Amino acid sequence: MADNSKTEDTASDSLEAAKNATNKKEKLADQVMQNPQVLASLQERLDNTSLTPSSYIETFPKAVIRRIDALKKLQVKCAHIEAKFYEEVHDLERKYAALYQPLFDKRREFINGEAEPTDAESEWHSENEDEEKLAGDLKNAVVIDEKAEETNVKGIPDFWFTIFRNVDMLSELVQEYDEPILKHLQDIKVKFSEPGQPMSFSLEFHFGPNDYFSNSVLTKTYKMKSEPDKTDPFSFEGPEIVDCEGCTIDWKKGKNVTVKTIKKKQKHKGRGTVRTITKQVPNDSFFNFFSPIKVSGDGESLDEDSEFTLAADFEIGHFFRERIVPRAVLYFTGEAIEDDDNFEEDEEGEEEELEGEEEGEEEEDAESDPKKESSQPAECKQQ
Repeated sequence: MADNSKTEDTASDSLEAAKNATNKKEKLADQVMQNPQVLASLQERLDNTSLTPSSYIETFPKAVIRRIDALKKLQVKCAHIEAKFYEEVHDLERKYAALYQPLFDKRREFINGEAEPTDAESEWHSENEDEEKLAGDLKNAVVIDEKAEETNVKGIPDFWFTIFRNVDMLSELVQEYDEPILKHLQDIKVKFSEPGQPMSFSLEFHFGPNDYFSNSVLTKTYKMKSEPDKTDPFSFEGPEIVDCEGCTIDWKKGKNVTVKTIKKKQKHKGRGTVRTITKQVPNDSFFNFFSPIKVSGDGESLDEDSEFTLAADFEIGHFFRERIVPRAVLYFTGEAIEDDDNFEEDEEGEEEELEGEEEGEEEEDAESDPKKESSQPAECKQQ
């Protein structure tokens, strides 16, 4: 009997201890749940979980997931068809480049004074009547000695150099000591890769005789890829520049602006004598454009600075091809730059207008539902 009594007492004590432990846990849980920071953290985790597309897809039955995988396979095939589309676009660009070239050749002749436009070729009607009136007044007020003008001015002076100066993307690359060289730039051409060759395009910078280098043409070739990545086919958005090659500039003695000579003093550790040595170090210059960073073919990744430099290089090459060369006269006059600026301003204005409309809609919703307004803090928006 005594043993049974002890057993009952022990069981009773254990039950009481378990109840006390449970009560403590419940009190602790209540205290935790009353902490706003803990509640906010839990809510954020729940929201993120519920809004993750992958977690939503995982809730589907296996048969539905199987159909989704089939759709992805179809999407990869679409990406490959899109790649073929861009290859044909490249062929069309090559075809039409040949049609543009006679016009660009005539442009070069007018710029460099190799030919004079006829009256019919130079006739241009301005859309701005005030400008026409002002031009007429000036013509009547000023007597122009055309013969003297012809002997003094040849072609359109500093045409391409002015474009470099007008376009921010290019002017940032040009140093003061680059300017005299760029004034010898006579033409820029775009050449596309031949049929059957890997997709690429080249920029040719044609220079007149000068005191800086002996090359008549400096080239930059951009290699392109128009195929989905095997590891990430859904990232394909059209052709991309993957590498570029420059050329060797044959600088004349003492005229290489891409390097500078510095003097450095060295002290001998043993004898204590000091000597002065000179060495060449890289120098900022537009002409570094023709010595680009080489993309490693063995898969080694570039450091962050190199990647940024290479990306900027690709952007400049694309800008020459798509904008500068086809519309050179408008970048010379500044009209194309004004159009680009207006387009950017219009985009910003649309964004601000849309943001204003969204804010107005939120205010109207709050006013139309007073219960909703009073039950939620102003800064909280329930999704």
